[in-house]
Amino acid sequence: MHRSALWLSLFLLAPAAHAQTAAPVRLILVGDSTMATRSGYGDALCARFRPEVACINLARGGRSSGSFRAEVRWKEVQALLSDGTPPGATYVLVQFGHNDQPGKPGRSTDLVHQFPANMARYADEVRALGAVPVLVTPLTRRSFRGRWLHDDLAPWSAAVRRVARGAGVDLLDLNAMSIAAVQAMGTRQADLLAQEPPPVVPAAAEAAAAGVEPQGAPKSKFDRTHLGAKGSALFSAMVAGELVRLRPELAATLRQP
Repeated sequence: MHRSALWLSLFLLAPAAHAQTAAPVRLILVGDSTMATRSGYGDALCARFRPEVACINLARGGRSSGSFRAEVRWKEVQALLSDGTPPGATYVLVQFGHNDQPGKPGRSTDLVHQFPANMARYADEVRALGAVPVLVTPLTRRSFRGRWLHDDLAPWSAAVRRVARGAGVDLLDLNAMSIAAVQAMGTRQADLLAQEPPPVVPAAAEAAAAGVEPQGAPKSKFDRTHLGAKGSALFSAMVAGELVRLRPELAATLRQP
């Protein structure tokens, strides 16, 4: 099945399972706010798996490939991977890039050296502890310039692709898939994927898109990075479908419709 048809069917019909999994499976999600609880697709992804699958969302908002480790959050992942779970039964999805970009003090990483080294180290350490690393390219932002989506995460996505290829680990190219989906939607439909609808007042909408809060206006959660229910449903289906394509043995772990 073509990958776009696979994730679309998951989005519309909910994931399907055709057989019982032979052994307990565990998923660990590591990333930033686009994967985290309340602002990303991670919890919706976990909900697509059967109850016996332990899906642990450790993604945290504002983290980069460097700060996640610097805050000792990676040690929590390493502890989970050292708890005696049979080798090969745990899959670790690692997605960074948004907060590795310039202009984020304490979080930004050097694209040429630090970022790829960080991603490679995550993959190597996951594999050394007997789990399966899956490197995920960053989810696209949904900002358009005219008719075209502005892909400001392209260099970080390319770096993740190179790391995955060099390390011989699975690549889940969420950036490419999400760009194709959002570009096809156009800006109005894509705005419906946000945590809240865009402000109804044109001036307020423009200010929100620019990251400027109008004086006296209530704080809005609308932006073109984070996800509400519709966005979480769409992109969790996309990730689940691609994960099953990469790892067919996981098809049996998805919930029945």
